[in-house]
Amino acid sequence: MSSVVALLKTNKLNQLGECPIYIRIIKDRKARFVSTGFYIDPKYWDAEKCRVRPSYENSARANKFIAAKLLEAEDVALDMETKSKYVTGKKIKEKIMGATNESFLKFFERHLQELEHNKQMGSLDKAQAVFSKLKKYVGDHDLLFNDIDVPWLKSYESYLRVDLNNSTNTIHSNLKIFRRLFNAAVAEELAPLEKNPFLRYKLKWQQVKKEFLTEDELKKVEELPLEKNSRKDHHRNMYVFAAYTGGMRISDILQLRWKNFDGEKIFVHTQKTKSAISIKLPPKSLEILNNYKSKESKPSHFIFPILSDDLDMSDARKVFNAISSATASTNTDLKDIAKAAGIEKHLHFHTSRHTWATRALTKGMRIEHVSKLMGHNSIKTTQIYAKIVNEELDKAMEEAFG
Repeated sequence: MSSVVALLKTNKLNQLGECPIYIRIIKDRKARFVSTGFYIDPKYWDAEKCRVRPSYENSARANKFIAAKLLEAEDVALDMETKSKYVTGKKIKEKIMGATNESFLKFFERHLQELEHNKQMGSLDKAQAVFSKLKKYVGDHDLLFNDIDVPWLKSYESYLRVDLNNSTNTIHSNLKIFRRLFNAAVAEELAPLEKNPFLRYKLKWQQVKKEFLTEDELKKVEELPLEKNSRKDHHRNMYVFAAYTGGMRISDILQLRWKNFDGEKIFVHTQKTKSAISIKLPPKSLEILNNYKSKESKPSHFIFPILSDDLDMSDARKVFNAISSATASTNTDLKDIAKAAGIEKHLHFHTSRHTWATRALTKGMRIEHVSKLMGHNSIKTTQIYAKIVNEELDKAMEEAFG
């Protein structure tokens, strides 16, 4: 006969400092583990009694939940052992997981809590928007992992497209979060791999043209007469700086301080990818920074005077809101700058990133170096720019030689 017991897996501590409670099944001296999906701070777990301590706020409810999971596992094990004497712990585990009733909504809520705990405010806001759409769709009902299959995903995709008028790429971004949660649930043994509908459901993505400036257009932006030290002048300088300096994201440029600059290089810990990079500045970038340097400049001061020097950087929400506001005003000014410079392209700050990448590849920089400076996780992302450069060269050949 098999033995079934609840235990806390302290080796699986999450970002919130909580550990998962598992059901351990021992059969023929071999242990198998099934996650209950319940996480708790280790200080609230009574290892001797295999239950939640009374000091936990909802201890009665938690212990009732664990008892129900134990009973479910014991019933499955007893039923299988009654029908056959050749039952293994693995088979019992597979049977239990095949009948999992883990809530996808609760798992999603825990994901939101982890994003907030890790101060990933941009990802949190996007995920919360996706969660709100899902809650509206399911109404007052819960949504279990078992409920989400290929037909359900097709129905939900239709709802996003038809009822909410979401674009193909917005739908892709929404369902990519679902896919990430399913993969996490499989990794945590909350759902079996074969129950993951994304093994059979392919997300659709519509390629969007990456807008970038040519050398002549970038020169027009650089030389456009603007009132010195005006907001628009600062935004233009930031854009040009990015176009010459590795295609830095606006969030990183806004947070650049003089202590990140040693006179030749800048040292950045990127906000999005959390990677540390150093960039040797070309003459144009140095010229821009030197124009901002003064006797009053302190190491703690921001280089570009957009964010307040006394901004509380420990408050992730305030920092995120300040950067979002600055990004919006920058993009508004860039539209005016493009119009004044006679550039018909839709100019926003991210196009400086595309501009740098295409210029770097055109000038012969190796693609792996471009990928490293841009902070890409995969060189496949950078290859999109290589394709753009090749298309531009083909176009130039056609124009020159017919």
